[in-house]
Amino acid sequence: MLEINHAVENFKLPSTGNKEFSLSDCIGRNVIIYFYPKDDTPGCTTEGQDFRDNWHLFTEMNCIIVGVSRDSIKSHESFKVKMQFPFELLSDEDEEVCNLFSVMKMKNMYGKQVRGIERSTFVVDTQGILIKEWRGVKVPGHVQEVLDFINTFNSNSYQY
Repeated sequence: MLEINHAVENFKLPSTGNKEFSLSDCIGRNVIIYFYPKDDTPGCTTEGQDFRDNWHLFTEMNCIIVGVSRDSIKSHESFKVKMQFPFELLSDEDEEVCNLFSVMKMKNMYGKQVRGIERSTFVVDTQGILIKEWRGVKVPGHVQEVLDFINTFNSNSYQY
């Protein structure tokens, strides 16, 4: 289980743009990792659009944004193009990274119990340390919360 103020184990996942994402390649940048249940669904689309619309503010604050779900790269590529996301989407079909971040939960879908991703966001600092997490995210206002946290973190030169 990941803990705040502890290093996040390096992981690699296939990424849109025919790339592979590796957390260790991001040392020197803050990394915002947002987990979402499924491409091209209403909540996930809105959340992605909110990150897209604020992407320039995050990049000005030395942040990389990546979205993670269990969807295939093919699905991610279509979703990314359709929504014009300027950031990469990572495919975790084997749930390795989902399990690392403990985001797999039992959820109610139309009266049935199903296993899926609990919408969650994590911030990993420039040294690979987990500094913030949001679990059970509600989409409205969430991206602004993340932006406010990064702003405060950067201006206070956060101490562990």
